[in-house]
Amino acid sequence: MTDFMEMIFEPLRELFMQFKAFLPGLLAMLVILVLGILLAKAIKAILVRFLTAVNFDSWCDRMGFTTLMRKGDLWTKPSVLAGVIVFWLLLIVTLMVGLSALKVAAIDQMVGQFFGYMPRIFSAAIILVIGYVLSGFVSRAVLITAANSGFHYAKLLAETVRTLLAVLILAMVMEQLQIAPSIVLAAFSIIFGGIVIALSIAFGVGGIDAAKRVIERETAEKRAEETKDEIEHI
Repeated sequence: MTDFMEMIFEPLRELFMQFKAFLPGLLAMLVILVLGILLAKAIKAILVRFLTAVNFDSWCDRMGFTTLMRKGDLWTKPSVLAGVIVFWLLLIVTLMVGLSALKVAAIDQMVGQFFGYMPRIFSAAIILVIGYVLSGFVSRAVLITAANSGFHYAKLLAETVRTLLAVLILAMVMEQLQIAPSIVLAAFSIIFGGIVIALSIAFGVGGIDAAKRVIERETAEKRAEETKDEIEHI
């Protein structure tokens, strides 16, 4: 009878001992989560006030970020959106730190992989932001230059340059994130090459009339000069 009762209570005793050893890590995780959430909310509020004070929203309007947000059905202010993004990033980091307090091998490995991947996420975000600003600047420069030169398809050319830069930047971001790099490289080569070939054909077909007019004008000028030379020779 004693052996039978021992067989029943032994698993319960082991479960209690494991829970007792697990309890301090669980309490530490809960404390970290509570403090992390409070800290993230405080940083979010401070960041939103700071960005509002330095006219971050006006700068986003000038750079076109606000227009991009509206196209994505985001109707909050850019400063508030930045605060929300920072809040969730801090919350995710807090969750990872809290999980690491549990001292579970599988979770520790997952947390290590997450923090090892974080630099790639930040660098990809920087590439995306700088690339978007640069593509807008180059596109406007091409539009102004082409319009001042009297090019009839200045807007089309500017949008084409923006599209090509956007494809290039997207490929760089995905390569930085290590998202199927071989597939991304192949897709980028196909898309970029297809766009270039399509533009070449479009400009070639669309420029036939323009090339014809240029040739006719040059031919007429050459004939006029030859006629003038003949008259002067006589």
